[in-house]
Amino acid sequence: MPKARALIEALPWMARHHGKTVVIKFGGNAMVDDDLKAAFAKDILFLRHAGLNPVVVHGGGPQISAQLGRLGLESRFEGGLRVTTDETMDVVRMVLAGQVQRELVGLLNEHGPHAVGMTGEDARLMTAVKRYAQTDGRSVDIGRVGEVAHVDAGVVQDLIDHGRIPVISSIARPEDDKDAAGGGVLNVNADTAAAALAAALRAEALLILTDVEGLYANWPHSDEVIPRLTAAELAALLPRLASGMIPKMEACLHAVNNGVRTARVIDGRIKHSILLQIFTEDGVGTVVVPDDEVSFEGATA
Repeated sequence: MPKARALIEALPWMARHHGKTVVIKFGGNAMVDDDLKAAFAKDILFLRHAGLNPVVVHGGGPQISAQLGRLGLESRFEGGLRVTTDETMDVVRMVLAGQVQRELVGLLNEHGPHAVGMTGEDARLMTAVKRYAQTDGRSVDIGRVGEVAHVDAGVVQDLIDHGRIPVISSIARPEDDKDAAGGGVLNVNADTAAAALAAALRAEALLILTDVEGLYANWPHSDEVIPRLTAAELAALLPRLASGMIPKMEACLHAVNNGVRTARVIDGRIKHSILLQIFTEDGVGTVVVPDDEVSFEGATA
């Protein structure tokens, strides 16, 4: 029977990943389509019941843009990063911690008391320094946007050890306590936050959900997806990437350069793409591996 065959085929992958931590960045179309959201929640629960330790990091780009529009505020981006004024930051904080996170935690907890929501501010999980965007070779001030400076993953590990699924909003305290005392939290790109947390947890894998099939070899002239490449190959490609892909691929590069075994960009528009990626050989997308792994050109591993 097809169902039994699928389960048997997944068995070696379950054994390989049992007890391992996997950090998943939740974003893109999967955040706004009800069917995809429900499928994502089921995937995360499947991972937990299959013996893995899933950790979810989320942004909320579509929801933030929608709320800014309702308030008559402009959504503006530089170098793939949202320009975040003080007024915009209030909206970011409200949408991430008060809307997106609560909905996802609710979906996960429909099947048991598994998920716990928190932000990078909580227990000083993440601290950050001000980040500037790079546009046409120049640095651009984009307001209250942060680059992760330090991750204290102890509180997340405690949740994992107690069988919980951490769901984390990508907001961070400033590294400078004087700025933190003034309430000056920073908006951190969720891809960046997920990569930093994956490295701090020494995760087996980082998975980033996107609205594309993976990293294209020669976009926009070709829609051929690169299935696999090493950190060095990715570093060479970064300057030529479209701005929207840069934070995602920088996140993958940071992860594999800092102890994460693989980083994957996968198509979140496909239901159960997470399970396909982890438990089968049919997963689509782009896998980034450390430099001591075989590259995508002629790869056999």
